[in-house]
Amino acid sequence: MTAQDYAPHGSVSEPSQQEPKSSLSVLIVGMHYSPEPTGNAPYTTKLAEGLSAMGHRVEVITGYPHYPHWRIADGYSGLSTKETVNGVTVRRFRHSVPSTPRTLNRLLMEVTFGLHAMLRRWGKHDVVLVVSPALFSAVFAVSKARIKGTPVGVWVQDLYSRGLSETGGSTTATWLMKTIESKVLGACTGVTVIHGRFRNYVVNELAVHASKVNVIRNWTHIHSEQQFDRDAVRGRLGWAPDETVALHAGNMGVKQGLENVVEAARLADAFDSHVRFVLLGEGNRREALQEAGRGVASLSFLKPLSDLEYSEALRAADVLIVNERPDLREMSVPSKLTSYFAAGRPVVAATHPESATADEIRASGAGITVDPERPSVLLRAVEKLALDPGQAETLGSAGPSYAEQALSAAVALDAYSRWLADLSGLPSGPS
Repeated sequence: MTAQDYAPHGSVSEPSQQEPKSSLSVLIVGMHYSPEPTGNAPYTTKLAEGLSAMGHRVEVITGYPHYPHWRIADGYSGLSTKETVNGVTVRRFRHSVPSTPRTLNRLLMEVTFGLHAMLRRWGKHDVVLVVSPALFSAVFAVSKARIKGTPVGVWVQDLYSRGLSETGGSTTATWLMKTIESKVLGACTGVTVIHGRFRNYVVNELAVHASKVNVIRNWTHIHSEQQFDRDAVRGRLGWAPDETVALHAGNMGVKQGLENVVEAARLADAFDSHVRFVLLGEGNRREALQEAGRGVASLSFLKPLSDLEYSEALRAADVLIVNERPDLREMSVPSKLTSYFAAGRPVVAATHPESATADEIRASGAGITVDPERPSVLLRAVEKLALDPGQAETLGSAGPSYAEQALSAAVALDAYSRWLADLSGLPSGPS
């Protein structure tokens, strides 16, 4: 099968409501899971629960929730826990969590989780799905699956070797990471990636055989309620009716380069602009960004919100912001984009014009891209949309259409059911 067999594009067919032809026993191994609110966790959770709802038997091995706060969440103690959540058996194993993440202590975190996952009894499963990141814990999970003779697939959300080269890693470190990533993915029965650009890299640079690599897009995990009082939400969030709110939601880490947004807000102060930049979320750069933005009236911060509140905040904003370091091109596609498109607000992406993010903005028709190294250009782009409501409406309305056609959860879940069945050698799921 090709990627298109699993994930149709251009038109969306309704998912089958019948039971799978063959119910699979699926083990998902990934460090991140609900209640983590951002990153890979919402997707892994939705996939596990969606497969369970389709009639598959699903077990998850995961870590203790810690992201993006970089500390284990309240209420989780001991070395392991086991519970059943929405039909999914969830087994959690404790691992180290660095308060200030760096390369080595993040590696230690992944290794401790991987060792715990490998050393515990798995039972018998038809297929194992490993989520990357975390790549180094994937090494242990893939190895154990191969020893047990169980088909194993890796779901690639980020490219480690590409990320290292794009964030200034040494030539030696990049080569080593590329070698490890190539070996891990090549050892699997199959690989699925979230974007065509990722597939090109995995096949051409990591030398994984093209027949093994498929594309299944991420989907939006946020659903907008029909009833929505925009003015009330803005009032609750402290946003004035006459200001243009430019909202960046999600992780505040190094690769987001949010210092650019802080400087754009500083310029908004200097020029008496009506734009307010809002940074919503957590991350290891949040405190530094707050310190850098101290005294900037056009900048505000919000803690993570519930799914409903998050959806309302996106819809209540005037413009949604993506910001990436200028050297990032291939390493990731921001997961926030799926929710941005569904929210129906115009997107301004400060990113390299050749990045995967820029490709996604162009494909959706839901936004514009600007130079990620010029905060004045970011500010001006937001102001121009505020002055041209017609263009803002055109861009915003393109997002939900694109999300429905290319980023449907129903289509993605159907595709994963088929792909996992194909890996297992059992008959496919719903047709």
